[in-house]
Amino acid sequence: MSDAKFTTLDALGHFDRFDDAEALKRSGAFLDAMKTRHTVREFSSDPVPLEIMERCIAAAGLAPSGANHQPWFFGLVGDPDVKREIRLAAEEEERAFYGGRAGDEWLDALAPIGTDAEKPFLEKAPWLIAVFAQRRGGVEAGMDKKNYYINESVGIASGFLIAALHQAGLSVLTHTPKPMGFLNEKLGRPATEKPFLLIVAGYPVPEAKVPQHALRKKPLSDIMKVY
Repeated sequence: MSDAKFTTLDALGHFDRFDDAEALKRSGAFLDAMKTRHTVREFSSDPVPLEIMERCIAAAGLAPSGANHQPWFFGLVGDPDVKREIRLAAEEEERAFYGGRAGDEWLDALAPIGTDAEKPFLEKAPWLIAVFAQRRGGVEAGMDKKNYYINESVGIASGFLIAALHQAGLSVLTHTPKPMGFLNEKLGRPATEKPFLLIVAGYPVPEAKVPQHALRKKPLSDIMKVY
């Protein structure tokens, strides 16, 4: 027997239905905004106020999740010493990756992006966000229940976060050194949390480069079909 309780959208006052013209305008404006999002690897050390980062992470925390358990944790790193430690640990893994762990096919796929084992942006950018996926948790802090649809939920929240950071005028780099267990150690996170993504956030330097390969986006006709 379900014990679910509900409230209405009207009571919350959180929903506005737009006419088609307004909806088209708003969806087009968001599309145009996201077209200007580009991954860069050259960041300025110019500071970004903590409050901006807090609001963007708060937006990520509103993402839908399995059973509403919200199985994510965001480690916001601004301390230069901690960023240095993360860089050294990440580059150690990356040297192994580029030195043979990745395999030729993976390295060939990365070649047009121009990446290598050196990750100076991990120190230069003002903020790093370590996104963790929680195996156990619940709807309230301190709960110890099994979480569900963890990767799907954390992936959606990460998308919210990237969009929010872009809307705040920041550039973002998603970094995934493998393995990333060193993040648990450096940030004191429990073994029940798995590092999901490392997000670099800040302002790009004026001469920041965007790989031409990264500008090749599939057209809508290749990624959508109406049934």
